[in-house]
Amino acid sequence: METKRKALGKGLEQLFSNEVIDFDNFEKKIVNEAKDSDIVEIPLSEIRSNPYQPRQEFDEQSLNEFAQSIKEHGVIQPIIVKKSIKGYELIAGERRTRASKIAGKETIPAIIRDLSDQEMMEIALIENIQREDLNPLEEAEAFAKIINSSNITQEEAAKKFGKSRSYITNLLGLLRLPDKTKKYVQENKISMGHARVLSKLSDTMQIDELATKIINEGLSVRETEKITSFNNIPKTNKIKRTPTYNAKHNMYENVLREKIGTRVKISDKKIEIPFDSDNDLDRILEILGISMDGE
Repeated sequence: METKRKALGKGLEQLFSNEVIDFDNFEKKIVNEAKDSDIVEIPLSEIRSNPYQPRQEFDEQSLNEFAQSIKEHGVIQPIIVKKSIKGYELIAGERRTRASKIAGKETIPAIIRDLSDQEMMEIALIENIQREDLNPLEEAEAFAKIINSSNITQEEAAKKFGKSRSYITNLLGLLRLPDKTKKYVQENKISMGHARVLSKLSDTMQIDELATKIINEGLSVRETEKITSFNNIPKTNKIKRTPTYNAKHNMYENVLREKIGTRVKISDKKIEIPFDSDNDLDRILEILGISMDGE
């Protein structure tokens, strides 16, 4: 592992240390330390996206504008790729690659580095968190994948990626939302704040109904919290069961009450005889012919 770390270069060593880093500075460091011979033109047709890329949606208008810039000025900063069995896998530079294809380019300048699958996954997340605006669900899924694959705690993930523990916890909670509400989050129809409140509910039907209400009525996060608070959630009406009348039991209750001078209840195959004090208990036992002399 130590040999491999040296082969990756100082930039990658820094990226996979315990310290939180800025992705832009990391990428610039890789580029600045690269020799001219390290930067090669590779065919765009041989490049495939990072398989761990968390971003599922890309802004088409932004990509088209970027493509126009590339037509005029070319790709200013090389992308970083990993050699694979068939062609290359992107490490950094997804937008540059997509925009270059739109611009009609056939090749793109690149620096080739060797990374493990785990490192590819972490780089994709770091780049998107710090440089792009992932929607909350994309980010949640990426964090869940990293936590599960690397067997780290939420606390460790928070430290590694420069987030608070509560941020990670709230983010992962979004994965419990029903599909309909998840789609609202992906489409930015409800905010991360709204989604966080909804994720604390357990009834999927209630979540979907409230998500629709948020959109239709323009509810704020605060208003949503009030609706979901304990005192405002409609409580299920308890069914009041009328005790089944049993004439025979009622007759026995009356006989016992007359005999011992206190109200007796017979129900659920048991007899309940209340008493006020120890002296009252002794009185009842004496009437029933129960002696405690053997104590």
